[in-house]
Amino acid sequence: MVATAGRVFARAFAAVKTLRPDRPIHPVGLHLRGRLERQGGPFRCGIAWLDAAGNDDVEARLSRSIGFRPGWPDIIGLAVRLTVDGGPVDILLASTGMSRAGRYVLRMRRSVGPAALTTMMPYEGTGGPVQLAARTLRPHGRLPADPRGFRDALGGSEWVLGLYHGRPGAPWQRFATLMLRASAEAADTPVRFDPMQHPIPGAGTYSWTQALREPSYAVARRPVEKQTRRRADQERGGP
Repeated sequence: MVATAGRVFARAFAAVKTLRPDRPIHPVGLHLRGRLERQGGPFRCGIAWLDAAGNDDVEARLSRSIGFRPGWPDIIGLAVRLTVDGGPVDILLASTGMSRAGRYVLRMRRSVGPAALTTMMPYEGTGGPVQLAARTLRPHGRLPADPRGFRDALGGSEWVLGLYHGRPGAPWQRFATLMLRASAEAADTPVRFDPMQHPIPGAGTYSWTQALREPSYAVARRPVEKQTRRRADQERGGP
C-alpha cells in the first residue's frame, strides 16, 4: 500500500514537473548561510551525531512549496545543508503543527515567525523513530513567508531557530541552535537538497518511508534538459 502511494505521488510530481521543469515545488527561495551549534546534553535521541556537541557551517534555503503569490498562505519549507566527514548532509523541514498529531499535518502559513517546521517522516535511531523540528527564537517581529518579504524584514539581522528532536507522541527536546543570515552571494541558490541521498550520519531510514518518498525524489533528480525535451516532443505530437 505504501509503495502504491509512493508511485501515485511520483506521477503527480512528474505532472507538475512538466509545468515547472526546474523546480516543480518550492520554485522560488531565499539563500541563507550560517551556523548550527549542537549542544549535546542529557536528552538523547539515539542518533549519535545529533546527540553529540559540535559546530557546523551550513547553507540553507527558505521557500514556499506551492509558490502562491506573496501575501497568500503557503506551506513553508526550510532546507539545510552541512558537511560531515567531507560529504553533504541535508535536512528538509516543512510547516506543520508541533502536537502529537499535528506534527504529521502540513499547514499553510503567511508568516515564518510562529510556524513550526518538522521533518514529518521519522529517522531511525537506536531506540526507535526520531523526528526533528525547528521554531523561530528571534527576531520576534513578523517575518513574511515569501522569500523577498522575508529578506526585507530580516535585513542584516540573524534568524535564530531552536532545533528539537522527539519520538512520535513524546515531548520535543531541544538539541541545537541554528543561526542564519541572508546570503550576500545571491538571492536564491541552485543547490538541490536531497535527504535520501545525503542522510544524517548514523540515522537509519525505515523501508516504508523510503518507498513513500524515493519515487518522487527520483523524478525530481531527472535532468531539466530531459524533462524539457520530453514536454517539447509531446507538444509536437511525438513520443
